[in-house]
Amino acid sequence: MVGSISTERTARSLEFGMYRDGDNNLDDIQAVTIGQALKASKSDANIEFTIEDTTARPGFEPGHVLRTESYSIADGRISSNVAVSPAHDMSARTDLSKFVSHVLDKAEAAHAQQTWIDLIDHGGGDGGGLQSDHGRAHIMREDDIAGAIADGIAMHAKAHPEDAGRALDGVVANQCLMATVAFSSALSHAGVKYLAASPETMLAPGVPTSVAHDIAAHMGNANAMAEAVVNRTMDTHYGGANGFGPAAAFDVIDLDPVKTAGVQVAVKALDAEIVAGAAQRTQRSALRQDARAIDGMVRFPEGKALPWRADRPALALYDTFAQDGRLNSSLRSAAQTAHDAIAGTILAHRESDDFAPFNDADYSNAYGPTIHFPVTPKQVDPWAPQISETDNAFYKAVGEAGVARVVA
Repeated sequence: MVGSISTERTARSLEFGMYRDGDNNLDDIQAVTIGQALKASKSDANIEFTIEDTTARPGFEPGHVLRTESYSIADGRISSNVAVSPAHDMSARTDLSKFVSHVLDKAEAAHAQQTWIDLIDHGGGDGGGLQSDHGRAHIMREDDIAGAIADGIAMHAKAHPEDAGRALDGVVANQCLMATVAFSSALSHAGVKYLAASPETMLAPGVPTSVAHDIAAHMGNANAMAEAVVNRTMDTHYGGANGFGPAAAFDVIDLDPVKTAGVQVAVKALDAEIVAGAAQRTQRSALRQDARAIDGMVRFPEGKALPWRADRPALALYDTFAQDGRLNSSLRSAAQTAHDAIAGTILAHRESDDFAPFNDADYSNAYGPTIHFPVTPKQVDPWAPQISETDNAFYKAVGEAGVARVVA
């Protein structure tokens, strides 16, 4: 008698896509995240990892040969069907959209309850992320990252109408500075539910891939999931007893469309009040003084040449406005409303008041996402057009250009 052979794939609760752009100086060190995935999948059969890794490390091919390797990891093993192709441009919208569609296809096949992707590379806040050294795009705008995700969801729905309701539940941004109000807004419009990211520079390898276990272990409890993801990230240390953590601050943000719309309405109303109030010299001076009192991100001394000093923690900035008796009452009220709207999106956070790798810089007010708030003309968009922090939908929708004109 010949026994039947099942071709059914093992059901998983979580499909976790890893989109790793090693086409730059982080190739070797951020590859640690793949080893973490192997270990995590061995201890948790509920997780399948879908990998797209552009790298020149020795492995499936000889070293110093840039290429893209695509495969999956489950039950502590790499799949037998490893696809090796010429290097993808990981900073191109079309490449990311294809990956998102592929991960959703895998999620359907695995009957996964949730689907997340981990974007592993350099990041630049509202300027975007995923920096490739080859190809045309170089670094993907944050609106294009979100747009690629929306494109990938639509591609999956078109190819698999029986699974058209499947979307991307979460994005882990293993990149610097990607916890921003604007990126949160863009991802929410793409249908993503959660963003796990840092408002500050990160140290590679960064977010441990083992956060996939925390996501899988807390299905249906967003608050517990968020706390577990933040704690694992902030408790991780690389390099032994005297090593370093991956982030000075980290957040998980709720991208609920109603909350996101409320944030946009509140920030737009505040920006209108700022523009009106700044017509008075005393109000304008107070706004500048308040903003200067809130340090922007990249606070370590060696980062002074980097452009993100105008990316200030939104809650700290807006709370300062709300408490400043020199400002008119309508502006203070609008600042409090904007503060509360953004605070309502933060599911979990932790920060450091003496982050040793960054010369013990204080990040104790780096709670939640940042907002781009320049106070000098040079801070408005210092690296444009190569990296533009003002070229995004949120900045334009809330009238931040008008704020920059009257304050900076």
